[in-house]
Amino acid sequence: MPDARRTDAVLLLVALVWGSSYLSAQTATAVLPVLVVLFARYALSALACLGLVAADRRSGPWTRDEIRIGLPLGVTQAAVLVVETYGVAHTSAANAGLIISLTIVITPLLDRRGRGGGLPPAFYAAAGVCLLAVGLLMSGNGFHAPRLGDLLMLGAAVIRAGHVALVGRLTAGRAVRPLRLTTVQTLVGTGLFLLPAAGDLPSLVHVGAAGWAQLLYLALFCSVFAFLAQTWAVQRTSASRASLLLGTEPIWAAAVAITLAGDHFTPLTGLGAVLMLTGTYWGQAVERAHRTGAARRGAPSVVHGTARPATTDPQTRPEPWKDPACPTTPPTATTPPPTTPTTPTTV
Repeated sequence: MPDARRTDAVLLLVALVWGSSYLSAQTATAVLPVLVVLFARYALSALACLGLVAADRRSGPWTRDEIRIGLPLGVTQAAVLVVETYGVAHTSAANAGLIISLTIVITPLLDRRGRGGGLPPAFYAAAGVCLLAVGLLMSGNGFHAPRLGDLLMLGAAVIRAGHVALVGRLTAGRAVRPLRLTTVQTLVGTGLFLLPAAGDLPSLVHVGAAGWAQLLYLALFCSVFAFLAQTWAVQRTSASRASLLLGTEPIWAAAVAITLAGDHFTPLTGLGAVLMLTGTYWGQAVERAHRTGAARRGAPSVVHGTARPATTDPQTRPEPWKDPACPTTPPTATTPPPTTPTTPTTV
């Protein structure tokens, strides 16, 4: 297989894995308390990351920046995941994957660095299409009061956008290794969820093989594998191409939910799904064109990017809603400086 096609295949596989994470999280929270799921996911991811760091003996010692930056990012990442996981436990996996993609259009509103002037009117029009889509997705079989899970996913999209903007701000101009930064974040998340989940940890003993399979899939595939595969692939293709392929995550989330969980779209929610995908891709294209034009006019180059996602790498990953603890984080993809390693947003 040619290198280009192999790289595309890897990126599509990452998008598929991230898209399936919503259904896996929903299945896991059906048999375990949410906080136990989060603790187990973080702990398993941390053990895997520590093993990879130990195996990589040539990369040298930890740097001060990797630890200093990883600590606050671990806290914000945990905030994203706790809201997101509670949200996916109270809505459909398809809705979760589509609503969280709002991160694509929210992130540029929070991180204004690297652009000359304000965003063009077309971007706000795209954001309006996305908001209309959210309303239709929340409507279900007819217009009614928003469901708790949908509102939580909307909140998770806002928090994730803030997390991605913070990643860009803290890592700008600093040489941090993605695997090391991800490891710090997973250790922080493990520590944060240990005490709140402690009372229910004995329930892990009674979880069957299916439950453990979901937890291992979330930790090892949605977090560790997806992060490493995404980093490998983005280094071998353009940011625009990676953005296009990774941006298919909401489509995979809906497809997996319909195929495996029996979710179905009513005419209203189907229209909402189409509008959400249209609005996010439109907004991403407008923001990228505006940023490129600003760079040509001499504006400072951007050092962040969005999935997405945490995530998990907001600097190269156009899906910032995928964080290192993954189900994390849609995008405004940008190309990071060649000398500054990218930083994950999702385990």
